Amino acid sequence: MNRPSVLSLVSYRVFPPLMGGQKCVVDFYEHLSPFANILLAVSKDNTPDTKTNYRVEPFLFNHWGGDFNLIYIFRLLKLIKKNKVDFIIIEHSYFGFLGIILRFFSKKKMIIRMHNIEGHRFRDMQKPWWRIYLFYEKWICQKADQLWFTASTDYHFAINEWKIDEAKCSTLFYGIENNEIPNNLERVICRKTIIEKNELNESTKLFLFNGTLDYIPNTDALRIIVHELLPRLAKKKFGFRIIICGNRITDEWLDELEQYPEIIFEGFVSDISTYYKGCDCFISPVTLGSGLKTKIVEALANNIDIISVESSTLAIDEIYSDKKIVLIEDYNWDAFVEAMCHKPNASKEDTPKAFYDAFNWEQIIQKALLSLQKL
Repeated sequence: MNRPSVLSLVSYRVFPPLMGGQKCVVDFYEHLSPFANILLAVSKDNTPDTKTNYRVEPFLFNHWGGDFNLIYIFRLLKLIKKNKVDFIIIEHSYFGFLGIILRFFSKKKMIIRMHNIEGHRFRDMQKPWWRIYLFYEKWICQKADQLWFTASTDYHFAINEWKIDEAKCSTLFYGIENNEIPNNLERVICRKTIIEKNELNESTKLFLFNGTLDYIPNTDALRIIVHELLPRLAKKKFGFRIIICGNRITDEWLDELEQYPEIIFEGFVSDISTYYKGCDCFISPVTLGSGLKTKIVEALANNIDIISVESSTLAIDEIYSDKKIVLIEDYNWDAFVEAMCHKPNASKEDTPKAFYDAFNWEQIIQKALLSLQKL
């Protein structure tokens, strides 16, 4: 196959890439760019000052005003013609209708990259119109020429429940940069950095939670940490700290977290790997949301042990996690706290090699190129 040209439509802010979902978009095209000509048409709330090896055009309305993008159809068609675009990729299902229109006029193939089943996410967020969106999402996916899923659970759902031809579907995971287990010296240095910075006892167990903190599933996790886990942990009488990293926290939650000395709120950190490597365990009491949890992927990539409710790990096959994840039944906070109390400071198991083989960018990009070749 000759070097393909791709136009991707992104319906939300991904520049600057601060969160897992944003990095999933930006990094994917960065790693694809050596093999394809990439043009991203993104929503106008983006500030694409990040250096990329592909072109970014920030002029679209975001997904909440998606219908207004009909006024840009001719501009998009002009970009397709001028850049000799071969494939149209839609990030998430929101702009699927634009993809169908562009395909009709340009005769180019349309691919939808599904980060999750949005209808299910809206259901968990208790949006009253979630069924309407799910119906639209099903229709859009059935019309696509190819579907790329970041979660195997969504892949199987589309095939089994939406009756989409399996030949049209591929699983392209959220990619990781490191392809091997961090060495023990890195972990020792990172842990020492955290201990000294916060003037903690050497024996203190360090638990980590990370996420975008105005996103409802993560906000609910904060509620669980404060109102379910901390009261139970207080009865156990052992030295611990829960470190919370992430951006976009509300003032109300910031005030709430400051009331608990057992919580260290770090906010947004530019190098989250220091905390993944330096803490003893990552906790994920996230019961809401769907799709692949990027925080779980990043935790596995950094070889940190994980205590998680079942809902957080549905999209991670056991072959990729093995004994790194202690699974707790959803809402069983007594068992969750018991697992935290009995977590040894030093990890006894490593993230399986199968994880690094499947989640590295080289493997993901090769699968993407193979999918394009089929079209």
